[in-house]
Amino acid sequence: MPSLSDIEWATRWDGYLRVLEPSIHWFSLINSSIIVLFLTGMVSMIVLRALHKDISRYNAVDAQEDVQEDYGWKLVHGDVFRPPNKPMTLAVLTGSGVQLIAMTGVVLVFAVFGFLSPSNRGALGTMMILFFMIFSCISGYTSARLYKMNGGEMWKTNMILSATLLPGTLIGGLIGLNFFLIYSHSSGAVPFGTMMAIAGLWLIISLPLSIVGSYIGLRKPKLEQPVRTNQIPRQIPEQPTYLRSIPSILMGGILPFGAIFIELYFIMNSIWFHKIYYGIGFLFLVFGVLILTCSQVAILMCYFHMCGEDYHWSWRAFLTAGATGFYAYAYSFLYYFTKLDINSFTSTVLYFGYSSIISVLLAIMTGKKSLFLF
Repeated sequence: MPSLSDIEWATRWDGYLRVLEPSIHWFSLINSSIIVLFLTGMVSMIVLRALHKDISRYNAVDAQEDVQEDYGWKLVHGDVFRPPNKPMTLAVLTGSGVQLIAMTGVVLVFAVFGFLSPSNRGALGTMMILFFMIFSCISGYTSARLYKMNGGEMWKTNMILSATLLPGTLIGGLIGLNFFLIYSHSSGAVPFGTMMAIAGLWLIISLPLSIVGSYIGLRKPKLEQPVRTNQIPRQIPEQPTYLRSIPSILMGGILPFGAIFIELYFIMNSIWFHKIYYGIGFLFLVFGVLILTCSQVAILMCYFHMCGEDYHWSWRAFLTAGATGFYAYAYSFLYYFTKLDINSFTSTVLYFGYSSIISVLLAIMTGKKSLFLF
């Protein structure tokens, strides 16, 4: 066996950066691709066979003559663009989801091209923080545009919440968990000065960019709806059990979670067992599959709701795919009891604290992916 001095510096990390058990990753990717193809076929069938003919008829001049013969989703065409409940919250969460998607996509692209090697310690975390702050301008812009489209008038509150809700929650949660690390005298505790430096970077970079993005979004003309909304809301009939809020949201979140389940397992192993995760190529492909799965699941579920004459689709679309974060958090409990051997209270709080933060971020990100159908 060669000594350390006989190994070139450029190849010393090769033994650590190889992907363990690649067949499992390929199995997961093929399984996820089959799910996407199945959903794509269903969406295509609905669009081509069920919607194309009816949309053409509604765009015709004499469309009003056949209104009496309408049924299902066609009955709610005058209510489908009615502003949702709590439009401020939906707009802010959607903007934050766009920010997370942009950050994740760009970081994965840099990692795939080899710019974020584990040999450069801290590079991944630094790039994530940097791009998260830079893309806050996209968050403010998206939030302002969506809020204005839904008829919101409290634009100052929208600006402030877009700039502070997600970053403030993240910083507050991480500082709170960091106190547990300091209390347990852990070497992984982040120094107080570093936390304040991150907060300062948010104040200097992220906050102004978010406000600028919100200002640009509010100055843009309001997005006009393609269909006139009725003044009197239509009464929603009693829905079957599987189309009610909680059952439909939980059913919709299963498929996106199934698409990322295997990669989530390896990522959690790398976090809690201090292993190096270097399946970046697989992770990038799974990220693309997740985007497609979330969008198509939301489209299908919203179509089924509208066939039941339920036109409250905005929050359903967000929460249906966002339920992926709920399943990820539920899986963290299974992982805790089956894979980990944690006995101390502090370690348990840290584990579930970090798991809850990751799950919330995943829910916001996947929820925004479902709203690509805007």
